[in-house]
Amino acid sequence: MKRIVSGLLIATALMGSAVQPAAARDHHHHDNTGRAIAGGLAAGVVGGLIGGAIVNSGPRYVDGPRYYDAGPPPPRCWYEDRDVRNRYDGGYHTETVRVCD
Repeated sequence: MKRIVSGLLIATALMGSAVQPAAARDHHHHDNTGRAIAGGLAAGVVGGLIGGAIVNSGPRYVDGPRYYDAGPPPPRCWYEDRDVRNRYDGGYHTETVRVCD
């Protein structure tokens, strides 16, 4: 049903845009105040709202909760340079170590 309605809306919009320039071309006595553009824009907005309401008026089926439980945030981690004891000669060397909270 949604495909039929949306197809009809698209076909109506295309036909309206194809027919309108031919009719507007024959009208020579106009004052260029923009009334035609404002009227067309208003009609398009109203038609879009009505079409959207029709398409979205069907039943909605929701399984489970309507919210998303993300759980706890991941731990904050960063890299630090730390002095690490050397196994072979008892000295220290610097390594980049990943540290997390």
